[in-house]
Amino acid sequence: MAETPKKIAIIGDYLPRKCGIATFTHDVYKALHEEFPETEIIVVPVNDVAEGYLYPQEVRYEITENDLETYERTADFLNFNNIEVASVQHEFGIYGGPAGSHLLALLRRLQMPIVTNLHTILEKPNPDQKRVMQELIRLSSRFIVMTERGKRMLKDFYSIPEEKVDVIPHGIPDMPFVDPSFYKDQFGVEGKKVILTFGLLSPGKGIENVISTLPRIVEKFPDVVYIILGATHPNLLREQGEAYRMKLERLASDLGVKKHVAFYNRFVDTKELTEFLGAADIYITPYPNPAQIVSGTLSYAFGSGKAVISTPYWHAEELLADESGILVPFGDGDAIANAVIDLLSDDMKRNSMRKRAYLRGREMVWNQAAHTYMASFQKARKSKAQGASKRYVVTTLENELFDLPTLRLDHLEQMTDSIGMFQHATYSMPNFCEGYCADDNARGLVLTSMLEETEKDSPTIERLANVYAAFMNYAFNAETGRFHNFMSFDRRWLEDHGSEDSHGRALWALGACMGRSRNRNYQMWAMQLFESALPATRDMQSPRTWAFTLIGIHEYFRRLSGDSLANEFREMLALRLVNIFDKSSSTDWPWFEHSLTYDNAKLSHALILSGRWMKNSKALDIGLRSLKWLTKIQTSESGHFRPIGSNGFYTKGKDRALYDQQPVEAHATVSACLEAYQTTQDVFWLTEARKAFDWFLGRNDIGLPLYNPKTGACCDALHMDRINQNQGAESTLAFLLSLQEMRIVLQSLESYERPVEEDRMTTSFLPERIAPKPAEA
Repeated sequence: MAETPKKIAIIGDYLPRKCGIATFTHDVYKALHEEFPETEIIVVPVNDVAEGYLYPQEVRYEITENDLETYERTADFLNFNNIEVASVQHEFGIYGGPAGSHLLALLRRLQMPIVTNLHTILEKPNPDQKRVMQELIRLSSRFIVMTERGKRMLKDFYSIPEEKVDVIPHGIPDMPFVDPSFYKDQFGVEGKKVILTFGLLSPGKGIENVISTLPRIVEKFPDVVYIILGATHPNLLREQGEAYRMKLERLASDLGVKKHVAFYNRFVDTKELTEFLGAADIYITPYPNPAQIVSGTLSYAFGSGKAVISTPYWHAEELLADESGILVPFGDGDAIANAVIDLLSDDMKRNSMRKRAYLRGREMVWNQAAHTYMASFQKARKSKAQGASKRYVVTTLENELFDLPTLRLDHLEQMTDSIGMFQHATYSMPNFCEGYCADDNARGLVLTSMLEETEKDSPTIERLANVYAAFMNYAFNAETGRFHNFMSFDRRWLEDHGSEDSHGRALWALGACMGRSRNRNYQMWAMQLFESALPATRDMQSPRTWAFTLIGIHEYFRRLSGDSLANEFREMLALRLVNIFDKSSSTDWPWFEHSLTYDNAKLSHALILSGRWMKNSKALDIGLRSLKWLTKIQTSESGHFRPIGSNGFYTKGKDRALYDQQPVEAHATVSACLEAYQTTQDVFWLTEARKAFDWFLGRNDIGLPLYNPKTGACCDALHMDRINQNQGAESTLAFLLSLQEMRIVLQSLESYERPVEEDRMTTSFLPERIAPKPAEA
């Protein structure tokens, strides 16, 4: 066995942050510190709020959840401080990036063995979660799970060898086995029967199912009290306030059992929790979802010797076996009532169950857990030492392709008043005469929804999102099922309904808001308006409308993939695009129409998305083939991006228009190429995306940048001899959308970047280095 490590770092949430993993990480630290005082243990927490937390002295470095660079700097800090083992508390939702992928940027750079403690194990991970899990498997020396079922799942679903996994039950405080009456007077419930549920309050805990059974229980035991202990989950509190707690209170009042329900709305420390548990006769976890691999609250109650009633989620099934508790079916209020009445009626049965639980719980106390954790760390060091001869070299693909300008929203703010985004600008000034349009406010809503993935808790983004969403809400005409488009400065709609394309862009925006926004109110609004506006596309004839709608449906499916109506429209519109391609394309013109006009790449983009996620190989092939042809058509002799000019476009068999080149074309190409890369993992598409993006920065026909790095504004067009200096909404949004999509993919690349063995290391799969960009970029 390897010697005990002298320096350990624990990575995860930490007190005083109010969440279960923060409490768990603190308990792990405390147990290890007390049992192994000669080992230096530091903590690296993740901050979910900009101001951070007032941490204790063991916290030596802090990670900002959505700031990728802090993950990389954390790795440097741990390496420089000669940490010997990194203990990672893993849950998909506590780290930044898709499915918490920012964590991988940290782990990739660590030079010490990594022991990953899995708080969640998914049978059916989504693609992002699967990629994160695959990287965790590759990067971790060992895994810790808290149940035998968790170990089996790692073997069965992820092919992790059993010898690489340690089962360490969720630790618990070493509490005495006491009669509940000893503590009841502290809470004013002496002489009463006490039922307890504790943990951060949020929907999905099933508490309403217990309250609903109370009338039956009270009829049998009029002195019963149901204590609900725990603060509202901070994320829920930020989004909805105390609406859920108030809903539970109203339910108790409506059922006539309000005086039998006691809410303790606070986050309790271990001492208080011990006292609450001590006062309980019965503990209940009524969770409605079986897929919960571990419950800290269940472990605490069980280990303290409580008679436990639970639904049969995974952890409860394992822990409450051998009559150590009672399992009741999910959502079955009668079964809960019967179990409570049975236990309260039979003191001998209840106390026998308590004793069995308490004796089994002695194996779970934290001082025991500390030694099994340390044994796991020792095994990790040993396995790392045995594999030390295998060296890795990290390639930095993003350095080749993603030297990106700083995001600036100054001009976007200037172009937006309390009504919406102005359509045009005179130089950098908003042009009031031209008013507003739904097209640009839809693009603005797409942008702010995407910005929520990287810019957390930004008042500027929240304000802009609210303005754009309100404009789109007002633009919808419920009588026609269509959106108005143009609005004058004096707030008059200038047509009964806008173009088909503006309708498609509106659906794109609503889908993005539904799929990406963290604001639940926006999600609810976007879902309802999306459903109201989608049917109108059935009769629309514009291929670009079909494409915008398909992209919007995909965004919508990021959150509601089971919507049968949206799926019906996806199949219908994708088939339409396939059919027009079959009719119009030829060997030398593999395109959907006999001309190339505006937003061309959106047609290919829509089929790449739909083909990928519908598993329609023909649609995917058409999308990739047509996009590859389009990028070739839009590449100049010297290799830079040259979009189809809007001054005449390009009809098959005729000369193409070289000017006026529009920013919206560059954005459509960037977006489609990035999607092609996400689908194929072919670096060719990253190169094409960068080529189109560089058009904004000066790698174009006249060598002048359209982007203003001081304000984030973008000029309206590239002419033969000059830049159109007006900086309207469409152009600025085209640049900002391109930049944000590049940033999102960059974060993904940095998170998922894979090392390769040094003896096979080449750069042949990388594109040639892109020519230097203007200094301001």
